[in-house]
Amino acid sequence: MSASPVFSSAAMSRPFIFPARSSAALLTKLEALPRFANAITPASRLHVRPAPEMVSCGIRELDALTGGFPRGCLTEIYGPASSGRTSVLFAALACATRRGEVCALVDASDAMNPASAAAAGVAMERLLWVRCRKTVPSFQFPVAGSLRDRKSKTSNSGFNNHRREWESSLEQVLKVTDLLLQSNGFGMIVLDLSDVPAHSARRIPLASWFRYRRAVEHTPTVFLIMEQQPIAGSCSSILMKVTGRRSQITGKKHAAFCTPHIAGRLSHTELLDEFEINAELLRSRLERKQPKSVMNFTTRAAWSG
Repeated sequence: MSASPVFSSAAMSRPFIFPARSSAALLTKLEALPRFANAITPASRLHVRPAPEMVSCGIRELDALTGGFPRGCLTEIYGPASSGRTSVLFAALACATRRGEVCALVDASDAMNPASAAAAGVAMERLLWVRCRKTVPSFQFPVAGSLRDRKSKTSNSGFNNHRREWESSLEQVLKVTDLLLQSNGFGMIVLDLSDVPAHSARRIPLASWFRYRRAVEHTPTVFLIMEQQPIAGSCSSILMKVTGRRSQITGKKHAAFCTPHIAGRLSHTELLDEFEINAELLRSRLERKQPKSVMNFTTRAAWSG
């Protein structure tokens, strides 16, 4: 086998010729090297990100469980109907307004009772209540406009028009929430999706939650999300589940009133007096280690009127 011409003695005896380079260009590159070295921070000089400021949520047991609600972070509180979500919401708003902070509530289904909120201690003059004027049954509730439902073959054109109308409505809710977070002028912002069906809430784009997390970072705003099931994924710093365990009904009869189901007839009703809530901390991305993940507390109903 003959030797390769590349490594032959004749080829190796020839001098290697390198392309001519400008000395000024080489000096420029050499001078730029220290800049790249200085731009890289050694691991020994990295600073630990400071823990966010924690504020009281208005319920002593929840403060012991989570340390409070963090500023500049997303906090998810979810649970089924009659699980105590509204009690936690009113307690948090009441505590924030007592601190003199201006709060905002984006009510996706226009379900809040302002009289009950005021009876729970919420200073309504410090609360911006963003209402969705229309309410629809759960099976007709909208989804985000960027994720349209596939057209159902069995649905008529009127139902499709109604569905598209509510899709646009929920899209506006998300835009309003974004504007409120960008303003940096609220001590607490609550996005209440409690009455939104879970299948509709899950279709909110994940990019929206990442945008919200970036918008609330490094701000003094507490961002709460009330929902039926967790939907923000890794964007939330605290994920808490609440469930109603047991209720106590007062033994005495309350005042008579006319019921809409029995027209013209008076009926006596027993009102719910106490409600025991079980709160479970499912995830906390904060540095503080939690000694307990489950806490029970009891709330008393604040009836107005």
